[in-house]
Amino acid sequence: MYIARQGIVYEVTDCGKWHTGIHESLHFPGQDLTSEFPDAPHGMEVFAHPCVKRVGRLKE
Repeated sequence: MYIARQGIVYEVTDCGKWHTGIHESLHFPGQDLTSEFPDAPHGMEVFAHPCVKRVGRLKE
């Protein structure tokens, strides 16, 4: 499962919060979550979790 934020693509397949294929009943794999992130109850620290892998950049 992949998500993106500010042009960076992350794999979140092994993350517990994504195990059902949907995060917090709001976010789906394949989404660019840039516009959603300011409303999140967490900060950038979630991208430092070992289960989150930076895999690339979005193409323009």
